[in-house]
Amino acid sequence: MNAASPLSPADARRALEQVVAAASTIVLGKSHALRLAVTCLVAGGHLLLEDLPGVGKTTLAQALARLLGLSYQRLQCTSDLLPADVIGVSVYDRNDGSFRFHEGPVFTQVLLADEINRATPRAQSALLEAMEERQVSVDGKAMPLPAPFFVIATQNPVEQVGTYPLPESQLDRFLMRLSLGYPDRAAERELLAGQDRRSLLTELKPVLDTVRLRQLQASVEAVHVAEPWLDYLQNLLQRSRELPVLSHGLSPRAGLALQRAARAWALLNGRGHALPEDLKAVLPAVVAHRLSLRSDSDSAQAVAESLLLAVPVP
Repeated sequence: MNAASPLSPADARRALEQVVAAASTIVLGKSHALRLAVTCLVAGGHLLLEDLPGVGKTTLAQALARLLGLSYQRLQCTSDLLPADVIGVSVYDRNDGSFRFHEGPVFTQVLLADEINRATPRAQSALLEAMEERQVSVDGKAMPLPAPFFVIATQNPVEQVGTYPLPESQLDRFLMRLSLGYPDRAAERELLAGQDRRSLLTELKPVLDTVRLRQLQASVEAVHVAEPWLDYLQNLLQRSRELPVLSHGLSPRAGLALQRAARAWALLNGRGHALPEDLKAVLPAVVAHRLSLRSDSDSAQAVAESLLLAVPVP
């Protein structure tokens, strides 16, 4: 992936804006969320979409999968889903007396895990190694997954019936968690009066391909971060560890995730260097699901936003 040549910031911005513009024809009135979603994927991260049923989570996931121009599979998570339904299963072949492995849906470049928190913890755990290592273990052997590999998962709010909250270890593997919310009145009217979103999805053409995506990811790694910018990032991490509302603060891995996301956001805005504003733009989406609150009365989103108010910008 790193062998690809980076694009210029201007060319990278044009390519990414094409993806955002195409997705905006499917998911109406959610420009900021779409920009964050594209930022997440070009940074090489997995994306978690959490919201009420019926606001477009699965539609957005399917649109992004198509626009990336990559192979993809959809996994509908249910309470009876087994790890073998995700990874695959070895089947005995009577002809030669051996076992042959039949790949599961995880062997793809984009896996749409729909309603991931309706699967049991055992089935959820089948994705842990895949998301972190880009491989799965089958019969004691490591099998690499296609590259690039993304998980775009949707989940319903945890208070809904029939959901199993994702453990912290799995939440941490998602670079971003986004919520779409209800559309504004104008977008909802266009949705109600327009063509069915599912039929529009079938007409969607890929905007990127594997080569272009690798170039964009190389461009993200080429975005420069200055020492004062790194000081600001460290100050945010340190402040999170001092907040009394949290049982523990942000980890170094969360800091690396923030850096990757901020670099990708800078690239989306046509810059080859990261600014504090890039970090502020992505921080709530990157850290809110990583915060461990002492009380259920506190909001992770509000705590994440309070970090930005508590730490001065250099």
